[in-house]
Amino acid sequence: MSSQDIPEENLPAAQSAGHDEHGHGAVSVADDKHPFADPGLPPHEHRIQDVDERAAKRSERSVALMFTMSMLATVAFIASFVAIPVDKSVFIWPLGHISALNFALGMTLGIALFCIGAGAVHWARTLMSDVEVADERHPIEATPEVREKVFADFNQGAKESALGRRKLIRNTMLGALTLVPLSGVVLLRDLGPLPGTKLRHTLWSKGKLLVNMNTNEPLRPSDVAVGSLTFAKPEGLEEHDHDFQNEIAKAALMIVRIQPEDIKDKRELEWSHEGIVAYSKICTHVGCPISLYEQQTHHVLCPCHQSTFDLSDGARVIFGPAGHALPQLRIGVNDEGYLEARGDFDEPVGPAFWERG
Repeated sequence: MSSQDIPEENLPAAQSAGHDEHGHGAVSVADDKHPFADPGLPPHEHRIQDVDERAAKRSERSVALMFTMSMLATVAFIASFVAIPVDKSVFIWPLGHISALNFALGMTLGIALFCIGAGAVHWARTLMSDVEVADERHPIEATPEVREKVFADFNQGAKESALGRRKLIRNTMLGALTLVPLSGVVLLRDLGPLPGTKLRHTLWSKGKLLVNMNTNEPLRPSDVAVGSLTFAKPEGLEEHDHDFQNEIAKAALMIVRIQPEDIKDKRELEWSHEGIVAYSKICTHVGCPISLYEQQTHHVLCPCHQSTFDLSDGARVIFGPAGHALPQLRIGVNDEGYLEARGDFDEPVGPAFWERG
């Protein structure tokens, strides 16, 4: 419905009176000093909500519905975060198999934020005043007159928003804006609980066999040649285990055989077996896996940031940003001739962390 279809006596008096005041439709005449005519503002057309209170009520209910949907989506976000297991996956076409938790959190939080924005836009387009006002530019500094005008405009805008009169919109909007920050508060749960001693210990313990990562078979001393590099894992840790990645990130080993006379560090020699030494594969800089070995110098290089460790001298750092040497695992041979651990690492593996000391 346009303003042409509405009798003039039904139009809001303040808005109809403002046509001339705001210069709607006024056109100045071009002359030598001002060669371009000022077209002014187009004639203002009233919306259906301006003249029909039932239409205004429908818009009010629509806005309130969107704010209410935002509140429900926020509650669903919190419920999903608590109820859905982290490792649960679902099939959603065409995305395929994806994390059920990530999908639920993304959808609910997206709906919550979208409904707040859509409700605010619909409120502004249908219920707030849409009269265009032309105002002259003014200096940047605020004069007393400008401040007085700003306060007057603010009060007028607050009055035209009908926030006090449209209580349903006000209450549902406040509810949506109050609940949606709870999504961020709930996410703080991922900051805890504290790791405790989990970062200080690995799966290695006394008597656990060293298993070759490639063949998945226990290692004998004869399997490790001088100058070779072998990667090992603890006995009992399998790739199909649900916590495999977390555990191997702490327990992965490098096995190197060095001539005993070439080992410079006394403790390293005592913790080895016939020159076979076992060191953590996890770089002490940022936790990258070390995989480059130079057999003449017995140096290993981290490919991420080039930290270099000397495996013949306690795996001390000789180059790069790593802060401390690689932890060594004490090893020996069991009655069946297989290499086994004599215990866990005597210090945490990988990068330093805040409570390490």
